[in-house]
Amino acid sequence: MKNIILASASPRRSELLKQINIAHSIKVADIDETPLPNEKPADYVLRVAHEKSLAIYQQGNQDSIILAADTSVVLDGEIMGKPDNLEHAIAMLSALSAKTHKVYSAVSIRGERTQEVVCISEVTFRGLSEQEIINYWQTGEPADKAGAYAIQGLGSIFVQSIQGSFSGIMGLPLFETAQLLANEGIGILNE
Repeated sequence: MKNIILASASPRRSELLKQINIAHSIKVADIDETPLPNEKPADYVLRVAHEKSLAIYQQGNQDSIILAADTSVVLDGEIMGKPDNLEHAIAMLSALSAKTHKVYSAVSIRGERTQEVVCISEVTFRGLSEQEIINYWQTGEPADKAGAYAIQGLGSIFVQSIQGSFSGIMGLPLFETAQLLANEGIGILNE
């Protein structure tokens, strides 16, 4: 079986792959993740995932299967990055408060061929107070998260409902990832 390389520093993506019994190593792709002017969210996450998998592939890993992903929180068509500081987190989470937003997750796999997919989910937040947001920031959890929240952590208390892929919202849609891996001959539940 080919070696699988996760092109991501995200511990959540690694945990999700372990959850479905995919042994992997990790190599972080150093690419510019700045959105291009007027870039649509689906195009953005797909481009970033593609560039991550390509960067690791080009580092002499052609005999491996490279798996890369990118996830963005999008409100009213605007891509929300990761918060720079408390004020930025307050602005982000206040904007998400009592609204439905979309989470775009792209997966790029390079093996025998390149396969890519975008998964779009919807998340509805209950109303949040500024004090709740400040208290949440002080836990440290939102600091490195798109949209300033982690659905699998304390941020879950803000989530009224989701439609779509829970694992995609976390950063790696497992249904789609398993399908792409199966196309490379890697079965999750082989007999």
